[in-house]
Amino acid sequence: MLFSLIIPIFNRPDEIDELLESLSKQTYTANYEIVIIEDGSTITCEHIIQKYVTLNVSYYFKPNSGPGDSRNYGMKMAKGDYFIILDSDCIIPDNYIQTVDEELKKDFVDCFGGPDAALHSFSNIQKAINFTMTSFLTTGGIRGGSEKLDKFQPRSFNMGLSKNAFEASKGFGNIHPGEDPDLSIRLWKLGYKTKLISKAFVYHKRRIDWNKFYTQVNKFGLARPILNSWYPEYAKITFWFPTLFLVGFLFSVLVAIFNFPYLLFVYGFYFIMLFFSSLFQNKSIEIALYSLVATIIQFYGYGKGFLLSFLKIHILKQQPEIAFPKLFFKK
Repeated sequence: MLFSLIIPIFNRPDEIDELLESLSKQTYTANYEIVIIEDGSTITCEHIIQKYVTLNVSYYFKPNSGPGDSRNYGMKMAKGDYFIILDSDCIIPDNYIQTVDEELKKDFVDCFGGPDAALHSFSNIQKAINFTMTSFLTTGGIRGGSEKLDKFQPRSFNMGLSKNAFEASKGFGNIHPGEDPDLSIRLWKLGYKTKLISKAFVYHKRRIDWNKFYTQVNKFGLARPILNSWYPEYAKITFWFPTLFLVGFLFSVLVAIFNFPYLLFVYGFYFIMLFFSSLFQNKSIEIALYSLVATIIQFYGYGKGFLLSFLKIHILKQQPEIAFPKLFFKK
């Protein structure tokens, strides 16, 4: 296989610098290419790319049309027969491509996904958000670990896709976020398989503060009922959990006013478990406390977005593009 690494970027040259630096240390010795798609940036990264003369990098600049369409553009331009799609805010372990190659040779699949992890150098807030996005105690799991491993929905920060599967599916749609599960489901319907390669992890350096994290998870919540309306056979009760968690907490506060605090005790026990789980993983009281903040933001943002979207899409029967135009890029 000839691998093509597909990396869209928007106004973040510093991220490309770190990503390419990590790719320059890969143990994989066969030829591969890196395709960088500048998605209408006003702060470009071409000067950064010129530093890495030992890497086989192709650079394309195009008008802004969103990450999904930019990935599709990169895959059309790529020379490989297997695409590895990465986010620009990832740092790649030195054995990553070698691991992917070995796993695909052992058990080929047309689409795979890998988990994410945190480096020691990440900030405490980044580590807390990583914990919340990956912990089995939250909605994270291992970025979908509650799913069957052979029915895994890859996420596009760390995802592989064969050229055949790309051409058959036409790649990503114009919804964002939500383009990842949308593509996975369309691949299943076409007869392609997906799976998790647990050893093919990346360090996902989310450069977000609390406000940006809220916006991100809120959009995740908005997108899910839209996907459920498109693919009702793949809807799960677990998608309701953050909303039920939020509504249940408000109900617990209400009944506590009337001398029934026991439901609040359940929430207290849950957050104690979260705290010690993060403390055990990160060996830091500060990160453990930040993990509680991140979890609250995650459940509130996702749960609120899911409920609003469910009401508009499933109850009021509004068209998704009209109800939430900011979730859709025009191609």
